[in-house]
Amino acid sequence: MFTDSHCHLTFPELASAMPEIRSAMAQAQVDRAMCICTTLEEFPAVHQLALEYENFWSTVGVHPDNEDVQEPSLGDLLERGQMDRVLAVGETGLDYFRLNGRSISDMGWQRERFRTHIRAARHLNKPLVIHTRCASEDTLRILREEGEDGREGSAGGVFHCFTESAEVAKAALDLGFYISFSGILTFKTAQDLRDVASWVPMDRMLIETDSPYLAPVPFRGKTNNPSYVPIVAQQIAQLRGCSVEDVGFTTSRNFDQLFMKD
Repeated sequence: MFTDSHCHLTFPELASAMPEIRSAMAQAQVDRAMCICTTLEEFPAVHQLALEYENFWSTVGVHPDNEDVQEPSLGDLLERGQMDRVLAVGETGLDYFRLNGRSISDMGWQRERFRTHIRAARHLNKPLVIHTRCASEDTLRILREEGEDGREGSAGGVFHCFTESAEVAKAALDLGFYISFSGILTFKTAQDLRDVASWVPMDRMLIETDSPYLAPVPFRGKTNNPSYVPIVAQQIAQLRGCSVEDVGFTTSRNFDQLFMKD
C-alpha cells in the first residue's frame, strides 16, 4: 500500500538490520522503497540492495554536501544510470546550509556538480532526485537554465524532503516536478510545511522517510526506517480530510508514474 520514495538503507544505522527492517516494512504494509545513493563510492552497495530485493530500487548520484569524495563525471553517471534497477539520478541539488566560513560564491563546485547530474538525467531520460537547503533560488534557476521546464525533453523529478516555502513548491510544480514530504510534517514546529502539504496536488505528491534521519513523531530522535512512512501518510490524510489508504494508494501510483517511465 505504501512506498518509501527516499531512504538510505546502506547507512551504518540501518545496513546491519536489513532482516528486521524488511519485516517491519511488511507489517506496516510498506511494499516498496527507493534506495538513495549519495556518493559514487557508495553506489555498489546501494545498487546491490536493488538487485537483491525485488521491492527495492536504486538511484545514482553524489549529494551536494559531500566533499572529499569522487567527483562524478557525466560518463560516471551515465554508465551507472543505465544499470538494471537504477531508476533516477540523485540525490543531487544545492545545499548552502553549512558554508563553513565560505561564501555562496565559493560554492561553484556544487553548482557545477548539479549541472552534471541534470545533464545525465536528460541523457538517460530518468528523473532527478533534488535536495535543496538554503539554496532554492539557485536550485530553480539552474534547473531552468539547463532546460528543465516541464516540456518534452525535460528529465523532471522530485524535490525530496520538502521544507521550503509555498512559493518554492509552486515554482517546482510549474517546472513539472513532484513534491515529497517526510516525517518533518509531524513536527510541532512545522505548521508552515503542513500548510504547503494541504494544497500540493495529490497527483504530484510523494512520501518518504529519508531514513535513518527525521523519524516522525512519536519516534522523533530515534533511528528512522521505511516502516514509519505510513505515519507521514497519516499526517497528510488528516490535513486533506481523506483516508490514509487513499494517500498510500495515490502516492504509490505517483511513484510509478514518475520513476517507472519505461
